[in-house]
Amino acid sequence: MGKDKKSSWGWALGLLATGIAGAAVVVLRGCWHRKMSWPVRHKQYSYQVCLGCGTKRLFDEQTFRAYGPYSYDLNRLVTWHEETFGGKESEAEAQNPAPRHEHRPAS
Repeated sequence: MGKDKKSSWGWALGLLATGIAGAAVVVLRGCWHRKMSWPVRHKQYSYQVCLGCGTKRLFDEQTFRAYGPYSYDLNRLVTWHEETFGGKESEAEAQNPAPRHEHRPAS
């Protein structure tokens, strides 16, 4: 009878330890932002929202990918974008400026 009680305590302690370890992983790890919404457009900026935690990330419609840091504040992301890319509308536009068109005669 003493052996049955000991094994049930071991099982309960193992379950408790597993629960605490799982909670610590969730708290320390946070959200990995794996499920992002479709791009949303606000004024001249597009962004995505994490469906798990609600954080936002800017989105480049020309290259169809997200870029930059994550933030809950869209204004902070817009400010970061303007400081980093100098007011260009998209990341691709800032990295590859539009070519200058040269007018040449036909002959």
